[in-house]
Amino acid sequence: MVEATDGLHSSRLLVDCGLGIRQLELRLAQAGLACCDLDAIFVTHEHADHIGSAVTLARKLSIPLWMSHGTHVAIGSPDLAGLLRVASDGQTFAVGCLEIRPFTVPHDAREPLQLSCGDGLRRLGILTDLGHVSSHVTSHLRGCHALLLECNHDRDLLERSSYPAFLKARVGGRLGHLCNEDAAGLARSLLHDGLGHVVAAHLSEQNNRPELARAALAQALNRDLLDVVAASASGGSPWFAV
Repeated sequence: MVEATDGLHSSRLLVDCGLGIRQLELRLAQAGLACCDLDAIFVTHEHADHIGSAVTLARKLSIPLWMSHGTHVAIGSPDLAGLLRVASDGQTFAVGCLEIRPFTVPHDAREPLQLSCGDGLRRLGILTDLGHVSSHVTSHLRGCHALLLECNHDRDLLERSSYPAFLKARVGGRLGHLCNEDAAGLARSLLHDGLGHVVAAHLSEQNNRPELARAALAQALNRDLLDVVAASASGGSPWFAV
């Protein structure tokens, strides 16, 4: 959930909707919100843990649903009764007082997009589900004041895991997911005096540990371990002010 205010009104964007509606309602309630408070949903790609209940929720509450043309095709081109908004690489759009900048990433999906969000003064970069860091990705995240970065796996844990060989190759491949080391390298390349919160996200329950992800980012950023947070699948993360 990303929220911004212009002093009078708040604008709220839900990025991905992998949870069922009932679970989403519970998570939002913990943040003092409800599904009806959403101004838009942005779906990064068609994999089940990201698309989830997005279409059902959008239809139920008439919420605009942003995704790439490729993602819409990949989920069967459902009729969204005028709620579909097509996002494209580099094409900025607004959700209330939020400015959204989508960008393509290397991942094994039809037309995956990640994004940065800003209010004109501060900008948050959101990056999950990519196999490697391209120059295009780096250019779109440069100058962000906060980052939510995929730290999907530890290479050694993935190699020793019970995953079959094909799945290890997929996760660790150039169209799979970022390991802690690569996420740390990206964080280091994006470091500047205005960079505040950095949150590790999309951690594999089997192939990573929060302490490993946090340690990698803390070392890359030359920060205390306590200054880096790892979001969890079960509890997410607390609210952060960018």
